[in-house]
Amino acid sequence: MGREKVETIERKDVPVENTWDIESMYENEETWEKDLLDVLKQAEEFKKHKGNISQSSEKLLNTLEDMGELYRKVSNVYSYASMKLDEDTRVSSSQALADRGLGAYVKIQEKTSFMVPEILQIDKKTLDTYLKENEGLQLYEHYLKNLLRKKDHTLSSQEENLLAQMEELANSPQQIYAMLNDADLKFPTIEDKNGADVEITQGNFIPLMESKDRDVREKAFKGFYNTYNSLKNTFAQSLNGNTKANIFNARVRKYNSAIEASLNENNIPIRVYENLLKSVHSNLDSMYKYMKIRKRALGLDKLHMYDLYTPIVKDVDFNISYDEGRDIIIKALQPLKDEYINVVKEGFSDRWIDVYENKGKKSGAYSGGTYDSKPFILTNYHDTLDSVFTVAHEMGHSIHSYFSKQKQPYVYSGYSIFLAEVASTANESLLLDYMLKNTNNDREKLYLLNHYLEQFRTTVFRQTMFAEFEKIIYEYAEKGGGLTADYLSQVYKELNEKYYGVDVEIDEEIAIEWARIPHFYYNFYVFQYATGFSAAVTLSQQILKEGDNAVQRYLNFLKSGSSDYPINVLKAAGVDMTIEEPVDNALKLFRQLVDEMDKLI
Repeated sequence: MGREKVETIERKDVPVENTWDIESMYENEETWEKDLLDVLKQAEEFKKHKGNISQSSEKLLNTLEDMGELYRKVSNVYSYASMKLDEDTRVSSSQALADRGLGAYVKIQEKTSFMVPEILQIDKKTLDTYLKENEGLQLYEHYLKNLLRKKDHTLSSQEENLLAQMEELANSPQQIYAMLNDADLKFPTIEDKNGADVEITQGNFIPLMESKDRDVREKAFKGFYNTYNSLKNTFAQSLNGNTKANIFNARVRKYNSAIEASLNENNIPIRVYENLLKSVHSNLDSMYKYMKIRKRALGLDKLHMYDLYTPIVKDVDFNISYDEGRDIIIKALQPLKDEYINVVKEGFSDRWIDVYENKGKKSGAYSGGTYDSKPFILTNYHDTLDSVFTVAHEMGHSIHSYFSKQKQPYVYSGYSIFLAEVASTANESLLLDYMLKNTNNDREKLYLLNHYLEQFRTTVFRQTMFAEFEKIIYEYAEKGGGLTADYLSQVYKELNEKYYGVDVEIDEEIAIEWARIPHFYYNFYVFQYATGFSAAVTLSQQILKEGDNAVQRYLNFLKSGSSDYPINVLKAAGVDMTIEEPVDNALKLFRQLVDEMDKLI
């Protein structure tokens, strides 16, 4: 009798109630096409502002309003096309749609590229006069002052136009990576613990790493990473191209480094990045102790990299359906009160979420959408505890977007990536607190405690390791070094040795893991997972201990969008990330939890 084969379903077989409602953005491609043509026409008309922006407060205001209308419409065009592709990255018509959507976005950047250099030609005295005399222009005061802050790094109108035209080329490495990683990469089939053949996918890799069967974990680990290793030179050139594009952009804008250029975009001091590395380095001994506990608890002579995700508590199995996960999340977020909870319920009932994995679907999870759309969520749900946390995480992002869009005008409706991970991780902290308080089973409590420690390991320690990897390879490339596959793998393996210590066998396969991390294409993004987690730990504790006052501060934070610099927005919520204290406090909690687990096992 042959073994049962577990296969991923096709998109057409996913129940509609488990898919996102992107038809609420565009009923069909014809309506999308109309918006595309309209926005390209408006982009051509935008040139009427060229050379006139500084002449009066009225002309400055008209330019800013037209600019906002352009980007608001093109973001709908681009986001819809991108999300349509993410449903099934194999579909050529969706690939073409996404390519045209990106092309339109780049065209808008090109057609509006003269605006900022012209605004920067207005002297401060004249700008102050314009702001005083024109009430409509006062809405843009923070936006304009933020532009002036970056004046030394803004080029001439002609140069900005050239850079805008190059944006599509600069995005090529990331697009190539996405196609290779999500559409073309084919992983082997292995035998699971029940004897069924399971094809390894991006979506089921972590669940396979959580398997209680060590043989399954090892086969999945080696099959997964050997696939990446077979294309290591292609992945290296892709990452190399992306890195060079960011370095080029930093240099032409007269920054000292790519990291300075990236962080300055949101007025984040470099010391925030450096403080994170310093704090984590000072607390690596607690990570080493946690690894010793894991090794002892699993009863292993050698702890391999494929042993890091399987739960330490083996006799507890959280098998949580999507509907059960939804109900748990709603209960867990009750400390945030009705205003927040009502939006959570709307998200679950109004088809914000694309729930399950299907063939060709983009891996991982994200929150997306535009000012005019629902704050959509893509996830690849498996009936695991991790999947429940992922939905809670992305719901945090989406509700942050919901409140920002509700309370802020378009120009301030977005929020910086520095703030993005705070709202999502605060949801996870509240979820964990709820689950710990609502089980009387000691084994389940130990399992959840382990899960929280894993949150720390993967979000603070691991993401900081990623951040250090980025810092090293950029500094190397900026000095003229070549980012070959061998170099990248050597650096990555050495960092794993540094972060995990002598009690973990750093398997050769893990050296290629850099090739599977899409965030390395996001230009110094990953450090914000660790800073965001640290801030979220502080805020969630304030919400649980202080109640209404802390909840109100938090809701104000969610509603602030980009109406102030992110450091200031977070400080008003109750966390100062310019000092080491928030990260140190989070790591102090990690140390305490490790000591607690040490006593229980």
